[in-house]
Parts: sequence; C-alpha cells; structure tokens
Amino acid sequence: MSFLRLKTLLVASFSLIAVLSVTNSFANENANEGVKEAAKKQEGSFNVTETILEHIKDDHSWHLWGHTSIHLPVILKTSKGFELFSSEKLVDEHHEPVVYKGNFDYKLIDGKTKIVDASGNLDKEASKQLWDLSITKNVASLFVSVLILLVVLLNSAAAYKKTGVKSAPKGLQSFMEPIILFVRDEVAVPNIGAKKAGKYMPFLLTIFFLILTNNFLGLIPFFPGGANVSGNIAFTMTLAVCVFIVVNLSANKSYWEHIFWMPGMHWSMKLFLAPIELIGVFTKPISLMIRLFANITAGHILVLSLICLIFIFKTVFASAIAVPFAVFIGMIELLVAFLQAFIFTMLAAMYIGMATEEHHHEAHEGAAHH
Repeated sequence: MSFLRLKTLLVASFSLIAVLSVTNSFANENANEGVKEAAKKQEGSFNVTETILEHIKDDHSWHLWGHTSIHLPVILKTSKGFELFSSEKLVDEHHEPVVYKGNFDYKLIDGKTKIVDASGNLDKEASKQLWDLSITKNVASLFVSVLILLVVLLNSAAAYKKTGVKSAPKGLQSFMEPIILFVRDEVAVPNIGAKKAGKYMPFLLTIFFLILTNNFLGLIPFFPGGANVSGNIAFTMTLAVCVFIVVNLSANKSYWEHIFWMPGMHWSMKLFLAPIELIGVFTKPISLMIRLFANITAGHILVLSLICLIFIFKTVFASAIAVPFAVFIGMIELLVAFLQAFIFTMLAAMYIGMATEEHHHEAHEGAAHH
C-alpha cells in the first residue's frame, strides 16, 4: 500500500510540475511576442487569437529555448521535380517569412509553403502544382511517438520471451501489462466477443497507444513535446479512415443486410431506412475524427485563453486567478489525454463488434412462434 501511495504521489507531483512548466513556457513566449508586437506598433494591443493559433497550429521548426529552434526539412514536389532545403531559408532572424529562391520563389503564407511571383505575391497557378511533403513539427513529433512506442513495446515483448508469460512482470512490463489487459478485458472482449477479440487486439492497441502517447507529448512544453498532433484534423482523419477500412472489410453478410435490406420490415420501410443506414456507415468514422480533434484542441485553447488573461488585464489579480485555473485545467487535460484514447478505441471496437456480430433474428422468430 505504501508503494502505491508513493507511486501516486510521484505521478501527481510530475503532473503538477509539467503543467506549471506549460504555463511558464506559454507566458514567456507570449511575453516575447508582446514585446515584438509593441516594438512594431508601439502601442498595439495584445492579439489573443493570433497567440492561441500560433501555439496550436503546425510549424516548420521546433522551438527548443529562447531563440533556438530545430529547423525541419522542407520537401517540395513541383513541375520541375523534387526540391529539398531547410526551413531556416524561409524565415529571417526575427522568424518573419522571407522569399527563398530555388526552382521557384517560395514563401510561407499562413504557415504553408507557397510559390510567389517577383513581387512576393501568391502565384495561384504555380502553387496548384506544388505538393508539400515537408517534415513539419507534427510529423516529427509523430516519428518521436512511434519511436517511443517501438522501444517500450519491443522491450516488453523481449522481456516476455525471456521470462515467459506466467512470470511476474518487471520494469516496463509492470507498466504495460495492466494497460494491455485493460484494453483487452474492458474494450475488446465486451464489444467484439472473446472469440474474435484476439484478432483485432493489435489494431486496437496500436490506436490506443498512438493516441495516448501523442496526447501526453502534447502536454509537455519542451522538446520533444509541445506538438499538437492529436489536435490536427489530418491525424484524426487518418485514424478514422483506418477504422472505417477495418470495420467494412471485417463486416459480414448480416451487417450489410441490416444496412441495405433491414430484416423484419415492410419493403417500403426497407427502402426508407437503407439510405439512412448507409449514411451511418460514413458518419461513424467522421464522428471519431471530429471528437478527438475537437476535444484535444479545445483543451489547449482553454489553457492558452486563461494564460492570455494575464497579458490582457496586465494586473497581479489577473495572474492570481488565471494561473491556478490554468494549472487546474492542465491537470484535467492529463485525464482527458487518457480518456480520449480510451473513447476512440472503445468506439472503434464497438463498430467492429457491430460489423462482425452474427444476428440470429430468424432463430429468435422461430423461438417466439414456439
């Protein structure tokens, strides 16, 4: 019992330190931005919207400390072929966008690499043929999370090969085993069934750990954290598409029959329900995509909004209110990080279970007649 209390205390302490670091990091960055804005406009007001969007959007560089950043590679596919260069060439010493002359003239417009003309204005026709394959901050963070998962999971798997499944878990095993059993016993088996759950466990575990790792990394204010991967609609859409493919490839005859020709209904009702059920096939993954994206992004925006109150009112009273609230919301974000990974995995398992379930309506009807 004393060990569990110590473990809980350490987790709580680390969480508090991490959240305080987040608020301090945001405060420092916002202060620097406020100084720059004041230097430009002399008496300009603090732009809350711009500050919040700056922290939650993707970027071509990864901030480390002060004015030090990791400039990520820009990879472009144009009508003249591939082109590779550092994102450092797209900004000046004040991190303002500048034109880089390569095969074309490139410039960052709204955070995206575009082709511009001699005057520095957007060249729409040339930009239509531009494919941006750059390694951005979110992509680099995704690579980091995958590397972390490979190290942790492969290490645990190697330990099981040496000691066997029946032996007591040690090290990373003791951390990973309860989570894996939780996903199996509370997510996969209840929704898919004990016989079929094992087939889909690798897929469900991959989704769960990938979302969970990126959620936690997004709460860490310093390298290798700070990226808003789970709050990126492209990331959540990719996961939703994977769920859509797995669900529909696994679907049995009974599943499709209930969609296109509902059993036990009059033919007129079948014709009425078929389009509605078909729409539901596509709305389910869309709801998965939007739910994860909206919840993670909303959490970041809420914390940033509270921090921005300090720079809006510029009083000690505002700081005394905003910082504790930001810390409180940050603590809740730790719970949300786990909860959103759980909900996404739970719904994915539920959709798989619905698609693979054997409907025995004929047997039930026969039993009712008897």
